[in-house]
Amino acid sequence: MPDDDTQPNDVPPRLAHRTWWRTPAVASLIGLPFLVLEFRWFRSEDGLGAFGGVFYWSCGLLALSWALPHRRSLRTPRMLAAGAGLGCVLLPMLFALALGAALAGS
Repeated sequence: MPDDDTQPNDVPPRLAHRTWWRTPAVASLIGLPFLVLEFRWFRSEDGLGAFGGVFYWSCGLLALSWALPHRRSLRTPRMLAAGAGLGCVLLPMLFALALGAALAGS
């Protein structure tokens, strides 16, 4: 029988990952300004258009990296979700920079 102060979803101390928040925090600190910038950019162009899926995927992956349980065994999926979310956030900006460089070069 579990103790009275133990909740069903509590992680035992040996399985807890004390620095679980670092990867999602770094991805969010880098990605959120770009996400807001892209949202304003897409909104000024009358909708999300072709990059709408990338925008929603990046929001979902960043949220998933925060929502995963705080266990050491889920460190790799948390890093992958945060990295993929950050990649999806930066994809439209990198595409715009590459397109601008290609047009400026010709």
